[in-house]
Amino acid sequence: MSHPVSLIRSAALSDVAQYAYASTAPAGSRLIFLAGSCPLNIDGSTTGVGDYAAQAAKAMENLVIALAAAGANLGNVLSTRVLVASAERSDLGEAWEVVRDAFGDHDVPSTLLGVTVLGYEDQLVEIEAVAAVID
Repeated sequence: MSHPVSLIRSAALSDVAQYAYASTAPAGSRLIFLAGSCPLNIDGSTTGVGDYAAQAAKAMENLVIALAAAGANLGNVLSTRVLVASAERSDLGEAWEVVRDAFGDHDVPSTLLGVTVLGYEDQLVEIEAVAAVID
């Protein structure tokens, strides 16, 4: 499976961000738009109730499964949006650390948002992604 994603950085932007500022996929790649990955177990229950890191880890695990079903992996991800049900920056940071660590050197452009509420009972984290593969 090839990794067509190119990560883009700019010396004209702050280097404080822990991700690339942009990414591209080459012509001819197939784009994959993933629904928000939630911290749900196979039985539909929410994992890690009250635990931002545990929920981020489960959401990443589910994201990897969804990517594989579409013929992709984390290296194919172009961008992410991480939603955290909290107004506390420390909670957002706790979830973000798990996501960042899961991507490793493939530090895709990302948006981290604090939101009021997410869709499932006891849900604290949701991760959206867009990926690209060359078949």
